[in-house]
Amino acid sequence: MIKQLKYLKPLEWILVGVIVLLLVAQVYCNLALPECLSDILKMVQSVIATQELKPIVMKSLEMLGYVGGILVCTIVVSYLTSLVITNLMARVRGKVFEKVNNFSMNEINKFSIASLITRSTNDITQLQQVFVLVLNFGVTAPITAIIAIIKIVRVASNLTLVNVASVLLLVLVVVFVFVVAVPKFKKIQKKIDNLNLVTRENLTGLKVVRANSAEHLQEEKFEKVNSDLTKMERFVQRVMAVIDPAIMLIMSGTSLAIVWLTAYLFGNDIFAIANIGEITQYSMQIIFAFLTLSMLFMFVPRGMVSAKRVNEILDTKSSLLDGKGNIISKEQGTVVFDDVSFKYPDADEYVLEHVSFTAKPSETIAFIGSTGSGKSTLINLLPRFYDCTEGGVYLDGVNVKDYTLHDLHEKIGYVPQRGVLFRGSVTENICYGNEKATEEDITNALKIAQADFVYSLEGGLDYQISQGGTNVSGGQKQRLSIARAIVRNPEVFIFDDSFSALDYKTDKTLRAKLNKHTQNATKLIVAQRIGTIMNADQIIVLDEGKVVGHGKHKQLLKTCPVYKEIALSQLSQEEL
Repeated sequence: MIKQLKYLKPLEWILVGVIVLLLVAQVYCNLALPECLSDILKMVQSVIATQELKPIVMKSLEMLGYVGGILVCTIVVSYLTSLVITNLMARVRGKVFEKVNNFSMNEINKFSIASLITRSTNDITQLQQVFVLVLNFGVTAPITAIIAIIKIVRVASNLTLVNVASVLLLVLVVVFVFVVAVPKFKKIQKKIDNLNLVTRENLTGLKVVRANSAEHLQEEKFEKVNSDLTKMERFVQRVMAVIDPAIMLIMSGTSLAIVWLTAYLFGNDIFAIANIGEITQYSMQIIFAFLTLSMLFMFVPRGMVSAKRVNEILDTKSSLLDGKGNIISKEQGTVVFDDVSFKYPDADEYVLEHVSFTAKPSETIAFIGSTGSGKSTLINLLPRFYDCTEGGVYLDGVNVKDYTLHDLHEKIGYVPQRGVLFRGSVTENICYGNEKATEEDITNALKIAQADFVYSLEGGLDYQISQGGTNVSGGQKQRLSIARAIVRNPEVFIFDDSFSALDYKTDKTLRAKLNKHTQNATKLIVAQRIGTIMNADQIIVLDEGKVVGHGKHKQLLKTCPVYKEIALSQLSQEEL
């Protein structure tokens, strides 16, 4: 938790100091009230005799002054604490978001998306609540306990044992709760991860769930994780519920013991009776102080669990590190894979083995193969979504690892198989990778991508795309994603099966216009359709991560059985 404090600004450290001073002032005012009350009770006998009310009135006004001080300190402390801690956690949340944005797919898969969401939201919220408790009560509770104990010893040292016994009983209750409940906090956070995972999976695959009438299966999955979380939360709450009645019993017993012992020891001495109220209030404040400290000892471990989970993100180093940058190359659009092999971290099997090819500017390189042959993995090595295990990937004669990630991605226009759109207008989505794009650039890109349907939508370019692009079809999402890549005007285009949702006519027209518009750009295309790649300058056939064919369409029909088999499964001999 302490590691989070490095994100406090200098001014906020000053505010923390102000908060501590105000809390000390609040404790002083709070502890002055019992003494004032005792003084008033001691004045009663003399007031009755002299009929002089002024001393009691003055003492009462003094009490009101202390109450006013407590009120002001409480309000100011609450405001400043909220200001400081909320800003601190907002900064931490921003750092977590920034860190996750720079993660490679390896790190994202390591944590899981559901866990990253929980850590970015629920864990930081837990941490925020604990920080507020620590800043408020971590100062007041120990000071209150120490000063109250000193005052009781000063007023009636022979009653000190009552408070010692009360505190010991309280500690026993808290230790019991601490030992039984605190270890469950970490498990609760993991169960929240599981709940988020099932919820996210259900919402993402809602169409598939409904199409297969599998709502009951999803409900059973949710019921299981929800029930596990509920049982754990219920257990913790039941254990925590022991605290309130135990504390009330200890407080009531302490008050009763003080009154009984005072009466037994001092009889009807008016000064002893006056001290009963003072001692009782100090005793209650000691118990509350230790109770508060005990609650902190229970909540801080929960904050520690959340802090550890947040720190795991902040301390994780991305496997994708920026290169030295400032690279000047005479080449533009040349892509070279030199004896590239790749396997996922902690995996034994290679996904790709000894892949080599060269793509020159203006060339179209196509990749085809059966499902799981490594096509998408191969092209994901160029923008460094993963780094190759062996060999080298070069862009413009420079190893991609030597570029900064920003400079590398500026050279590439990437279109995934599943079109991804963001909430906002069509214009905002098209200009996502090129904020300087003009309206003419946008119009031209939409025309090339066969996305003229935009102008028939309500508002045209201002039409609001919903989150995830749920208000446009799959084919429309793909075309808008292609338009977004075109607007970037990159050196290299990567199309990861990006034409799969298009009909043959649209596919053909789009590719013809794309080739005309991007004559100088290198195009890497992953496709399942033979018709999409027949005219490519090079076709690379993959099978189980290995290159089993490399050449043009007609050449591969003669020399590559795997390619011929795929081709004949889609088109007739005459069409081929």
